[in-house]
Amino acid sequence: MDLSRTESAPHGTPAAPDLAQAGLLVSLRRRVRAACGEAGIPVEDRARLVLAVTLLADPVLGAGGTVDLDTAVTAGVLTIGVRLPEPWPPPRLDDLPQPAALTDGGRVVWRLVAGDRPVPAPADDELATRQELLALTARADALVREGRALRHELAETNSGVLAMYVELEQRDEQLRHAHARIFRGLEDALRPLPPAVPGLELGVCYSPTEADSPTGGDLYDWFVLPDGRLHVTLVDAVGHGVTSTRDALTVTHAIRTLALDGHPFRDLIAHASRTLTTIAPALMATVLLARIDPGTGATQLANGGHPEPVLVGASGDTRFLRPPVVGRGVGFPDPGSPCLVELDLGPGATLLLYTDGLVESRKDVDEGQARLLEVARRHAGRPVPDLPREVVARMHDVVVYADDTVLLAIRRPAADARR
Repeated sequence: MDLSRTESAPHGTPAAPDLAQAGLLVSLRRRVRAACGEAGIPVEDRARLVLAVTLLADPVLGAGGTVDLDTAVTAGVLTIGVRLPEPWPPPRLDDLPQPAALTDGGRVVWRLVAGDRPVPAPADDELATRQELLALTARADALVREGRALRHELAETNSGVLAMYVELEQRDEQLRHAHARIFRGLEDALRPLPPAVPGLELGVCYSPTEADSPTGGDLYDWFVLPDGRLHVTLVDAVGHGVTSTRDALTVTHAIRTLALDGHPFRDLIAHASRTLTTIAPALMATVLLARIDPGTGATQLANGGHPEPVLVGASGDTRFLRPPVVGRGVGFPDPGSPCLVELDLGPGATLLLYTDGLVESRKDVDEGQARLLEVARRHAGRPVPDLPREVVARMHDVVVYADDTVLLAIRRPAADARR
């Protein structure tokens, strides 16, 4: 069987280079996943290969170049080749998460042993990326368990193996850094770009606990429903590290599925919790949902144990949006949002949705909330794409307690701005 084919990514459009570049990268990833699926490549190996091709192609496409991709399956081996434009400097293959070889013709080649049966990937790029992250996090968890078991065995041996133990610790550190790089690359793919919503301006800032830490449990999702309304999900999963990331992904995916299936907005948190109880009984997460009509500004908020959003009026006045009865998140007793917050997001008004790391940096939540109202008021006039980063920087000027932080800003432009 010979499934060879050659693909070439076209130039990006000058009018929107970032969006065109992102579309080209999604197209390349889709081709690699299709080849891996036909060849039966395991999800974990596919994830490293997809990330390697993305890292190789991203700077070329960003500079307006083209990337030629060819795939073939012969004698039970999947071969994927990438040819970069000339004169392009040779890539540093040691930095790629999947080992590759550089041919004399300047072509980067990966070769993987094909499986016994196809392993298809989801057609949606985001869902496929989530699947790959889950596979890598599962592998990372297994490596951590294996490392712990090995250290325990070494601790019971005599002092003559101390040098070997030190060397293994160094390798373990290198492994953690290598996985952190992979996680950061996949984390970027998991932070969805603001969707295009006529009548609304969107901005986001994600601030991890540490610059070199892997993904955390603070994730968000936003998409446009078939009726044109914007749906936003903000999740803060209990715990830290890759386990909390997996839990947060599970929650956001469950709520997206239920929302697109047409389940009532009021019941989404409770329904998601009931659905996930049998799948992940230990999962716990606070959840905040928002649904906004960009034409009228009609807004609904469902809060499952999450920090209250902030409304910044067109004149700069700020206030918290607290429901009469506070709900509980996924995995908690009696989950759900018994009372919705309903409001009209007027022209020029801004809605701020955030996780608790924004207001707990000084360990005093009340003081943090008071500062948030003042910071939001003072910087209300900033453009929405810049507003979240500016607010996070001001709130984290002093950090006593570090935690992952997500801040989303949604503004309905003033009438003159829309004209």
